[in-house]
Amino acid sequence: MASGGAVREVGSKAELEAAVAGARAAAVHFWASWCEASKQMDEVFAHLAVDFPHAVFLRVEAEEQPEISEAYGVAAVPYFVFCKEGKTVDTLEGANPASLANKVAKVAGPASDAESAVPASLGVAAGPAVLEKEGVEFGSFDILTDNDVREGMKKFSNWPTFPQLYCKGELLGGCDIVIAMHESGELKDVFKEHNIPLHGSKDEEAVKPEPATEKAGAVSESLTDAQKARLTSLINSSPVMIFIKGTPEEPKCGFSGKLVHILKQENIPFSSFDIFLDDEVRQGLKILSNWPSYPQLYIKGELVGGSDIVMEMHKNGELKKVLSDKGVIPKQSLEDRLKALISSAPVMLFMKGTPDAPRCGFSSKVVNALKKEGVSFGSFDILPDEEVRQGLKTYSNWPTFPQLYYKSELIGGCDIILELEKSGELKSTLTE
Repeated sequence: MASGGAVREVGSKAELEAAVAGARAAAVHFWASWCEASKQMDEVFAHLAVDFPHAVFLRVEAEEQPEISEAYGVAAVPYFVFCKEGKTVDTLEGANPASLANKVAKVAGPASDAESAVPASLGVAAGPAVLEKEGVEFGSFDILTDNDVREGMKKFSNWPTFPQLYCKGELLGGCDIVIAMHESGELKDVFKEHNIPLHGSKDEEAVKPEPATEKAGAVSESLTDAQKARLTSLINSSPVMIFIKGTPEEPKCGFSGKLVHILKQENIPFSSFDIFLDDEVRQGLKILSNWPSYPQLYIKGELVGGSDIVMEMHKNGELKKVLSDKGVIPKQSLEDRLKALISSAPVMLFMKGTPDAPRCGFSSKVVNALKKEGVSFGSFDILPDEEVRQGLKTYSNWPTFPQLYYKSELIGGCDIILELEKSGELKSTLTE
């Protein structure tokens, strides 16, 4: 049974199982009333239910339904489970509206042959003329009608203005960038690279295959020895080399900007090449690397991947491990890393989520206790870093999170912190 555009609250495991089993496609949102990120994502979830009325959209209050949460492996909120024909096919942890829209579109699919899931969706408040000229089907959301989505999208996309254009869940940019990409032909290339179908428009005939003749400087499907040598030289010109659209200071697409942001966040030295400036490099590297799109990241001459792969490696700590294994950055033992993290602030909290957006009730309670006492503290989100998450359990001989440290000494978890708060000893314990 489809949702008909509404989100249904689930009150038991049996009810959830029955709803999922009877649905062609279903999305389940595990949320908590105390979590602001959950509330913001719930607004997006509700709008998607309207966009995909043939799918089933369900909500579960995670801490009120521990049996369901445990069955689906929910460790933090917001958390989403996507099911098809009664089976779980995908999950999403955290507040990422674009990824949520993309995953819903993938699992829900078209309701009929005449209706297709929209590939460019969520956040396009203006600029349909450019997209119509490109001949691409797109979804849109009017941010003026929903202030939660309007403000939430700014925060989660790290983009302060509207419109915002997304393609396959990735931010391309705002009005200026999209118009520039359209005028240069780059926007069409992005759609082609991501297999977005292009159709006819008011102003143009349907997109036709490009003629076999090549532009000056372009490359054929095979590379000459000279071309291979030049590309190999560029790839190896720096231990960490990225080929992007634009420059690190002024990326020309959201994918390139995201890759640059990750490398800068990790304090990784790198060099870059703007593929807009040299079409021979742009086309030739696709052939040499057998990778059809940009950006591309190379470490010591070996292709790592594009923005999606690098982001995933960044989240799970694999990126630094690869850089360390290849001698780009110094190796650091796990124990040294944990010691450095623990001592990075006099009062240090290892938690699920952040102080502004806790991802579990226990973490939220500890944050509230510290704020109530006026205690300044540092924090570390253990969810995206499995090495720290598991290593700290062994290092501290404490099996759960959150964990609070003062001057590098473990104070305890949620129960101990709340007991200290109740007895009036919390602030004195953390200021001795």
